[in-house]
This record gives sequence, C-alpha cells and structure tokens, in this order.
Amino acid sequence: MSKKPIIVFEGIEGSGKSYHIDNVANYLKKKKKKFIQIREPGGSKNSEKIRKLILNNKSTFNHDTDLLLYLAARSENLELIRKNYEKKIILIDRFVDSTIAYQHYGMGVDINIINKINNFLLKKIKIHFTFLNLVNQKNMKQRLAKRKKLNRYDKFDTLFYKRVQAGFINISRKKPNEYLKIDSNLQINENKKIILNQIDKLI
Repeated sequence: MSKKPIIVFEGIEGSGKSYHIDNVANYLKKKKKKFIQIREPGGSKNSEKIRKLILNNKSTFNHDTDLLLYLAARSENLELIRKNYEKKIILIDRFVDSTIAYQHYGMGVDINIINKINNFLLKKIKIHFTFLNLVNQKNMKQRLAKRKKLNRYDKFDTLFYKRVQAGFINISRKKPNEYLKIDSNLQINENKKIILNQIDKLI
C-alpha cells in the first residue's frame, strides 16, 4: 500500500465520521505529515457550489438529478485529488461508496449507472482504506437533534437511514481488507484510539 494513501470516512448522519476525520487531520499535523482534507459533496471551490444546491432545504431534485449533482461535485474534486495523489495523504469525508449507499441502496438508483460513471471519473485513482462509522437509530436521532442547522439529507425518515447503513455494511463485506467498521455507539475516546492505531499502520 502507498504510504500516501487515500483514506475515506463513511457513515450515515450522526455516525461521528466528520469528528474522526478532523481528529485524524490534527494527528497528521502533529506528526508533520503532508496531507489534504476534503469532503463530498464539497472540497474544491466549484464542488462547494454544487454542495449548496444539493443540501439546500428548498431543493426538490429527483433521485437521478441528485446522483448527477453528486457525481458532478466529485468530478470537480478529482482535479484536486489527482494533483495530490501519491504525493500527499488524502483524507475524504464521504466518497464513492457513499454514492452507492445513498443513491442505490437508499433511493433505488441503478447501481450499474453509478459504477459506470464512477469508474469513468476515477480511472486509475484507488481508494486505499475506508473507516465505516456505524450508529444506532437512537444515537443518530439524539446527535441530529443537537445540530443547530439541519440540511436536506439530515431529514429523511428512519427507514431510509437503515437502508443506507445496511448498504454500507454490504459494501464493506465485499472489501474486508480495505474496511474497518467503527462502532460509534461506543465511547468516543475508545474509537479515537482504534482509528489512530490503524492510521499509523497505513502511513
């Protein structure tokens, strides 16, 4: 594995993935490791513009439009990723598997279409490792309730998030050596140690 890997943090809303990716970023700074940190949708300037469209509470895009907007945001991000690929560690808050989990398992969009466009966009870019943050429905609801502002993707029904999380688990089973499942219902400090221990192995 490259010592300048692409490391992705996946999970449904309230699973703690954004907290942990920020913690890893701070850890890499202390170790003086070169890295970039991006999110999807978002990351690059143009991708952030698309993010605002997707997550705006007034947006009423259909499932196919949502998919194409997410992939358009990814297309913009890939310029930044290619520029730093195998030169710096790349941390990504959501990536390819989020599209499959949300758009296919959650919304029922044809997985073949998703895979075809993702393969076209990524070409030789390889994701080296993924942390999948899992959370139960009770803790997810409690954490979302504490947020000052909710976006469109924070407001789906319970069954939707169950389908998405089950989708993530299904994806992880197909790539057991490239995935580490994190039980976000456990104490946060315990999970920080687990994640940072794996980060040390990766870099």
